Amino acid sequence: MNPVAAAGFLGIQHFSPPWDIFYLPLFNLLIGLYELPIVDFALAIILFTIVIRTILAPLFVRQIRSQKEMQRMQPLLKEVQRKHKGNRTKIQEETAALYKEHGVNPAGGCLPTLLQLPILWALYQALIRASNTVQISVSQAKSPDFATLDKALGGLTELSRNATNVTYQAPLNGPCDLSQFNGAFTHFLPLNCQLIDPVKLHAQIPTEVAWLVNPFTGIHLNLALPDNAFALIIPGIGFGLSALAVVAAILQFVQVKMTAPPSNPDDPTSSATSTMTYLFPLLTIFWGGLFASGLILYWVVYTAYLVIQQYAIMGWGNLFPIFGWSPGFARRNESLSDRAARRELRGGSRPGAPPPTTQPSNGHGPSRQSPQEAQPSGARQAEQREREMERSGGAQRSGDPHRPRGQKKRGRKR
Repeated sequence: MNPVAAAGFLGIQHFSPPWDIFYLPLFNLLIGLYELPIVDFALAIILFTIVIRTILAPLFVRQIRSQKEMQRMQPLLKEVQRKHKGNRTKIQEETAALYKEHGVNPAGGCLPTLLQLPILWALYQALIRASNTVQISVSQAKSPDFATLDKALGGLTELSRNATNVTYQAPLNGPCDLSQFNGAFTHFLPLNCQLIDPVKLHAQIPTEVAWLVNPFTGIHLNLALPDNAFALIIPGIGFGLSALAVVAAILQFVQVKMTAPPSNPDDPTSSATSTMTYLFPLLTIFWGGLFASGLILYWVVYTAYLVIQQYAIMGWGNLFPIFGWSPGFARRNESLSDRAARRELRGGSRPGAPPPTTQPSNGHGPSRQSPQEAQPSGARQAEQREREMERSGGAQRSGDPHRPRGQKKRGRKR
């Protein structure tokens, strides 16, 4: 789609819907934060992450609470699966009824995830655009379209060249309506063409961060490139195992594990969730060797914010045990909300449920319903079976299956 000239609208000279609807506000916010006093590009990304995370916080709070309620429902779901084992239709109906009763939407967690995708893509584009470093192939650099673009922009600065690629630095200012900007040379668009007047730049943005430096090699982290400061380069393939990506993967594992339901071999969705818990962190490590390190820095701060938010709402959740290991502080610091949730489940109530009903007792007035009677039918039946098993086990141990547990055999000496 051809660019829509918007001269006079806060200084924006190039606007291409629909993508720029998502991209331009985030791009201008990032550059605006960068221009604050004592803020470099890395701090701008960190502040940008906190702002975006705070704006989306209500959606994630709702998601976390929904996931917490689903964890409380696990005993009831298992009881439904046991009771209707082999009847998939009945299990689905009973499960849907439980979700409706508890006010839980299993698909409710998809919306925050979907909202992340355009933000991540827009930030990736913003990092490339802010660095003003553009790489094209040698054949593209020899094309007539690029020669016309080079002449119209007043000459591009060539930074490096090899057998396959050429790297240029795009200008800050220049014409904003060239046809080449809608094709293969989009990233040569001058930077100020998409910035509002208050945040227009007067110099290139340094993407190397002074305070993020490897003390052993002296290499500074360049946020516009894959991590080359804190990465272990694998010989032969040139792929870097980024330490920044490893930190992001660990935080992502913790965040997903806290809200993942307990493993249930009878539930196919449980095994799929368990697989994703380990697969996504591995993908994050892989992406760390491909994408700009500024994007990975955003993911580190974003996930750390989410972990802190989840802990404030639900404690450690289902994070422990990890591979069978559970630290002492996780048991000692168990959140009061989790303890209350288990008491409510054993007593058959949940937050927001009406109090137990009263009914006559022996004709002498109302008496409050007992916790056993107030329990959901599935949980109550499970406890009844356990008590029956205990009584039958005690009777079998005494040698007479018909004699109540604890009754002494007639004629037996004390």
